[in-house]
Amino acid sequence: MTTTPTIAFLDARLACPVGGVRPGGLLVRDGAIAAAGTFDLPADALTVDCGGQTLAPGIVDLGVFRIDRAAFRAGGIVRVALMPDGNPVLDDPGIVQRAALIGKPDLWIHPIAAATRGLAGSDMAEMAICASAGARAVGTGRGWIADSGVMHRVLAYARDLDIAVVSHAEDGALAAGAVTTDGETATRLGLASAPAVAEALAVARDLMLAEETGARLHIRQATTAAAFDLIRAGRRRGVRVTCGITPAHLHLSDIAMSDFRTYAHLSPPLRGESDRQAALAAVRDGTIDVLSSGHDPHGAEEKRLPFADSAAGMAGAETLLPLGLMLVRDGLVPLDRLMAMLSANPARVLGLDTGTLEVGKPADVMLFDPDTPWQIDGTAFAASAGNTPFDGLPVQGRVLRLWKAGREI
Repeated sequence: MTTTPTIAFLDARLACPVGGVRPGGLLVRDGAIAAAGTFDLPADALTVDCGGQTLAPGIVDLGVFRIDRAAFRAGGIVRVALMPDGNPVLDDPGIVQRAALIGKPDLWIHPIAAATRGLAGSDMAEMAICASAGARAVGTGRGWIADSGVMHRVLAYARDLDIAVVSHAEDGALAAGAVTTDGETATRLGLASAPAVAEALAVARDLMLAEETGARLHIRQATTAAAFDLIRAGRRRGVRVTCGITPAHLHLSDIAMSDFRTYAHLSPPLRGESDRQAALAAVRDGTIDVLSSGHDPHGAEEKRLPFADSAAGMAGAETLLPLGLMLVRDGLVPLDRLMAMLSANPARVLGLDTGTLEVGKPADVMLFDPDTPWQIDGTAFAASAGNTPFDGLPVQGRVLRLWKAGREI
């Protein structure tokens, strides 16, 4: 049986969601953090000279659609919450258990079990058994549960299990068949569109049901001003709601779909500029808790099609950190807050005791250089496909090394 060596990370810039950003080091023993800041160097410790670079918690990516080990490693991601959409759907305890085990020890996969059988939105799945098999949350997948009675039962059951419900917020009737958001771009391109209020309607219903049941609700992607206002109001009433977003909905508007650019075909679709500005404001004021990649790679056979026929989704794992660092350079959030959005907050939603550099936490850490310049090139991605709407964008920030429970990967 192998043991994890004692490791001393020296001359680092520590970026911890709860400890702030400060110079210092990190001592790791038996796969957990034993000391942070200044400490006596044990004689048996292996040393890692960080060279003044940034040492932060490994990323916990909440809501990926495909397991891409190389892409996650390149992006500093040590844990992923796997969405229930797939073949087969994560609605069976055996399938959930297998998904939870296949990534270890380098990558920990935390399945989000389907809230309803086959994600059909009608019959509740075996949520309790799936939770005992390793599911850390239940979710509606890429779609919305239209039946309010079913959603009420899902939330009530999840409350009793003390797990979060991860909801896709789009009214299914309004958004049916739509690939864009109503607006000038959709009109000019002649594409089927849905009003942005489809999101607010779904958020309003789910918030009211979460308030009624006392359940924990996580809106996987909130992208509109109206949705953010509803979430703020719900929190003032005491609703246990969190929400996330991807870098695409912070840095791009629906103009990115011009010329029928299918790499910008996402779900939910890109919004107008006013909603993008509202999303940036929601990052600044703390309304948005989680920044995730939405990693959903698709090859040429699914993307090089007419826009309406192409698959929605993007490869986002390898660009999550540098696109997040743009928020820091733009003055929207400090670095420790970004680390909370990438690690501590998603871990909290999933009920995981990780995501910080506090003593006793798992030694899931990444070393990165926030200033390394590079240009995003989807053809050079380690992911199974390189479909990114940010292709060609100059960014800064590269992961240098990554450790899971004190073991370098």
